[in-house]
Amino acid sequence: MKTISKLPNVGTTIFTVMSALAKQHNAINLSQGFPNYQSDQRLSDLVSKAMNSGYNQYAPMAGSLDLRLAVSNKYELLYQSTYHPEDEITITAGATQAIYTIISAFVRQDDEVIIFKPAYDCYQPAIEVNGGKAISVQLSAPSYKVNWQEVASKISSKTKMIIINSPHNPSGTIWSEDDMLQLQKITNNTNIIVLSDEVYEHIIFDKEEHQSVSLFKALKQRSFITASFGKTFHNTGWKIGYCCAPKALMQEFRKVHQFNVFSVHHPSQKGIADYMKDANTYLGLNLFFQKKRDLFLSLIKDSRFKFLPSKGTYFQVLDYSEITDQYDVDFAKRLTKDYKIASIPLSVFNDDNKDDKVLRFCFAKTDETILKATEILNKI
Repeated sequence: MKTISKLPNVGTTIFTVMSALAKQHNAINLSQGFPNYQSDQRLSDLVSKAMNSGYNQYAPMAGSLDLRLAVSNKYELLYQSTYHPEDEITITAGATQAIYTIISAFVRQDDEVIIFKPAYDCYQPAIEVNGGKAISVQLSAPSYKVNWQEVASKISSKTKMIIINSPHNPSGTIWSEDDMLQLQKITNNTNIIVLSDEVYEHIIFDKEEHQSVSLFKALKQRSFITASFGKTFHNTGWKIGYCCAPKALMQEFRKVHQFNVFSVHHPSQKGIADYMKDANTYLGLNLFFQKKRDLFLSLIKDSRFKFLPSKGTYFQVLDYSEITDQYDVDFAKRLTKDYKIASIPLSVFNDDNKDDKVLRFCFAKTDETILKATEILNKI
């Protein structure tokens, strides 16, 4: 039997490759973005309570109303912005499913979607499998600043969507208010949809503020927000996320969502909704992770790696150009095999595998793990 692949250039993700290599060589795994510590026991107890209380059948297709209300309340608290829980919020099986569903609902054959590289690796395959074409804007280390004239030059009559991501994975940078105003300006009076990946919205450092699309009135009207409870509450394996959008956009989203997922784990939704009644469960994340970032950077300040401190996410990019000129994928593999520490090379997220001699390290780890990892990095 012969088949023709719809994604002929897609192989195993770098996250799978590096995590497998870390396991094979018993290396400290700072590659894939997940914590190595437990989430709050109170949250686990609330989910168990929901399970024992009978929340074990299908949740409503759009998600538990309690959880949608909790999300709506959060946007009012943080951004003084309103999403109606009935028809503007949907609970999803993680942010990646939300992103795929948005793209599937709107991108047709030969539509163009602008993405910013280095880009999280789920964007382009989702565009291509739906017949669209990814139009990339390449950002450069170390600042990863957007050239808005270049963005404007790449908008055409075929542009269906622009995907943005702030705080940005993998670079750890954030978009400014001016960036958002520029985006609002170039999409004004168009039919372009904005997909804003905001999974790290609560992890921003140095007293900076997250510039959500929900803060910008004209931008909000054309935008989806995708977010992740897994990233927020340290339980990525639960795969619970959500998306927000104006009613007309959300109606189209749900047409696809109901057939590729329908609904997600009901007791988790109930437990998270109860947990979010205390806003401190997410308001304190920036300080929690800034302490880890600062510990990580303070311990490698005398190493041969160069860096600009991460502004958001729980990732830190390190420049190794003063150590070797080896290709970043090869160097990352060598560090895993020879030094027992795993990272993510950024070239795999760039156009033409552009190699800036940088690696991404995840610091969402116990202090003990950070101490062991930095001891290794200081020896390189």
